[in-house]
Amino acid sequence: MGAGLHGSARTTPRVRAELQAAQASSRALAERYGLNPKTVRKWRGRTGTADAPMGPRQPHSTVLTEAEEAIVVEFRRRTLLPLDDVLGCLRESIPRLTRSALHRCLVRHGISRLPREGEKASKRQRFAETRIGYVHIDACELRLAEGKLFMFLAIDRVSKFTHVAFFDANTKMNGAAFLREVVEVFPYAIHTVLTDNGMAFADLPQNRDGPTRRYLGAHIFDRVCGEHGIEHRLTKPYHPWTNGQAERMNRTVKDATTKAFHYPDLGALKAHVLAFVAAYNFAKHLKALRWRTPFQAVCDGWAKDPTIFKINPHHLIPEPNT
Repeated sequence: MGAGLHGSARTTPRVRAELQAAQASSRALAERYGLNPKTVRKWRGRTGTADAPMGPRQPHSTVLTEAEEAIVVEFRRRTLLPLDDVLGCLRESIPRLTRSALHRCLVRHGISRLPREGEKASKRQRFAETRIGYVHIDACELRLAEGKLFMFLAIDRVSKFTHVAFFDANTKMNGAAFLREVVEVFPYAIHTVLTDNGMAFADLPQNRDGPTRRYLGAHIFDRVCGEHGIEHRLTKPYHPWTNGQAERMNRTVKDATTKAFHYPDLGALKAHVLAFVAAYNFAKHLKALRWRTPFQAVCDGWAKDPTIFKINPHHLIPEPNT
């Protein structure tokens, strides 16, 4: 397909070629084709039939400086990250950088498209869209010289708001206690909880319909869910990625704490983890939230439907309200 003509063009490539090959005068050709003599002389003086490029001769950004544009180009070439990831990494060092300005910069330098990878993409899909109040819960073990500690974690699928608590064992009573704590801490109503098949959240599949379970009644975690009108869903056995949000957040917390620092005691570990989670909730801009923080996502949910909230989420800000 040939290049498109200029919006105000009065000639086609065929007419332009005929003008360049004709031997008649410019005035005669102008009368024959119904053109201005200046237009005829312009095309007879050119060697090609394509429109000349429009715009500035040396395109440059009206937002970024030359140094900032060089930073963007070098960062993209070295990391080969997608557009939104580049924006998230550079938005703090280049405050004026916007998504459109970044895209235009990459187009000017011919690096707007990433090279195609030879490997096939994963078949695992994104989580289904849902409303705020769908919480993933998981437990993981933290090991130190003094011993081990179990961290229970809850993260909302929509807002990414996170809460953690520490227990000495991964038992059903501690699982139920953590769920009660989550219901109390989250500022909105929780309608669904997704967990794995661990003993803190459910009985083993072969024991769920046995005589012992019929005698004792439902698992205590399910009873707490029933008290608060929460639907309890379980992941498919041996498919941990179905609870991937909690699994990934566990790894994020470990990478930022126990895998990077040494703690003199369990108290120091707990304080650091709680500080990290607070910074994550109120200061971490996430790509999945269109570069909002989890707290900002919760406030947006309050603005859309305040009826599902127990308190005004602005009261959660960990500093004096000015």
